[in-house]
Amino acid sequence: MTQQGTLGVAVIGTGKMGADHVRRINDVISGARVAAVVDIDEARAKAVADTADGCQAFTDPAAAMAAPGVDAVLIASPGPAHEAALLSAFERDLPVLCEKPLTPDSASALRVLEAEQRLGHRRVQVGFMRRYDTEFMQLKAVLDGGELGRPLLLHCRHRNASVHSYFTNEMMISDSVVHEMDQSRWLLEQEIVAVTVLKPAPSSLSPEPLSDPQLVIFETTGGAIVNVEIFATCGFGYQVQAEAVCERGTARVGDAHGMLVNRPGTWGGEIAPDFVARFAEAYDREVQSWVNATRRGEVEGPSAWDGYAATAVSEAGIRAQATGGRTAVEMIERPAFYN
Repeated sequence: MTQQGTLGVAVIGTGKMGADHVRRINDVISGARVAAVVDIDEARAKAVADTADGCQAFTDPAAAMAAPGVDAVLIASPGPAHEAALLSAFERDLPVLCEKPLTPDSASALRVLEAEQRLGHRRVQVGFMRRYDTEFMQLKAVLDGGELGRPLLLHCRHRNASVHSYFTNEMMISDSVVHEMDQSRWLLEQEIVAVTVLKPAPSSLSPEPLSDPQLVIFETTGGAIVNVEIFATCGFGYQVQAEAVCERGTARVGDAHGMLVNRPGTWGGEIAPDFVARFAEAYDREVQSWVNATRRGEVEGPSAWDGYAATAVSEAGIRAQATGGRTAVEMIERPAFYN
């Protein structure tokens, strides 16, 4: 870090998320600067680098991590590239904020866990940003407070207006419902042991061969049941909602109770168009928290274990989606390193 203690960050990947994080570090949060950006598209990397003073553009993550002024790494590249970038960061003992997924499969995620444990200390925070959303933090506080008693059920809804043409049924689990997997584990402080996926008759408006919507059911170690409606092409906006049903009451978030406007013949408010808009403040808080902890020499937030667990549950979900049956989650016992 510089004498002023400013954290120099290498941002790996300059697509939608990566470019947004560069903007966030440049213009929104404090204590950090973008020292390097990486993309296989050299022209795009240079264009993004030009938005940050003193930022260098690279096509190779390892070269960027070795560049002068780089103290930490933010990984926002596609999932299949995460393992190599994480291992390169470990070789330099650099702290990492890694967008989900940690890696695309549990075998590679386990290799990352093992490599981090060999370092002897945590280096990874995984980008499950809902943990930094104001409403979800309030729900977590209510559940942890215990006044509502033990959580029995968790009802979740996850709706997108539309998805890219390459979006698949499997991605409904691995790219969308993976957030509910981490959210449920965090809110309930329980692991997910089994997944079932039910498919109603698909919407006539969803693109083939997508079977949309779907209902995903989790069973947890504490006996709670979580159900997740995933509707990837609802058409009207982006919604994420959750309601905890407990022994002595319920708590619900995500209804977007902002300003309501009455107009002739109608009333209502706005619905966020996408996840970037809905969780903008959560992303800001997440990155600021990571920067603050890193400057203190600490690692906080969702760990590599949380990333591994979400990937293992995703794999069970994809198997359940294909078979239509209840599918057990296969994962190792949690290492004491992550307790």
